[in-house]
Amino acid sequence: MTEPVKISTLFLDIGGVLLTNGWDHNARRRAVDQFKLNYDEMNERHHLTFDTYEVGKLSLDEYLKRVVFYKEQSFTPDDFKHFMYSQSKPLSEMIQFIGNLKQQYNLRTFAVSNEGRELTEHRIKTFDLKKLFDGFVCSCYVHFRKPDEDIFRLALDISQAAPENVAYLDDRPLFVEIARSMGIHGILHTNLDKTKEDLAKLGLHLSETN
Repeated sequence: MTEPVKISTLFLDIGGVLLTNGWDHNARRRAVDQFKLNYDEMNERHHLTFDTYEVGKLSLDEYLKRVVFYKEQSFTPDDFKHFMYSQSKPLSEMIQFIGNLKQQYNLRTFAVSNEGRELTEHRIKTFDLKKLFDGFVCSCYVHFRKPDEDIFRLALDISQAAPENVAYLDDRPLFVEIARSMGIHGILHTNLDKTKEDLAKLGLHLSETN
């Protein structure tokens, strides 16, 4: 009889799983409305620049200088950064569920996330993510970003977990597919109930006392 898989480690994306996305197209649309910007112009500059910011090769100030403040504006960089930070909201039920699951099964948990340094650090501090995670394999720190397989390899090395003992949650199908191709149990997160079902199939079922 085949032994059931034992999950000892969770890899989790942050935006779209535990928090709202920090700076996605919806947030940029809201910024355009708030600050009366040209969306097409801003969006093109964003896409030409943001990957470099996410892998830690630009500061947030440098990113904004290229995308927004390449010309004079009626607002300040601090005004704009405050708006960016305000877009992050907790997905509280998901955070609580993962925290309870971690405690019940003594799981090790690692963030595997694409995000720039200042946004990452704001989100870690604001939502006290150090209580939830044992480590942060974030693009701005490790200089790889999903879909590069190297960020997953690095997460495996840092966690010292075998792929078959890891469940990975992400809201992006491509990233889940890449994790699965490496032997990791990839779960596409669409909502809390479905993720609970998928983790239960791997033996992680939260007891009713939690």
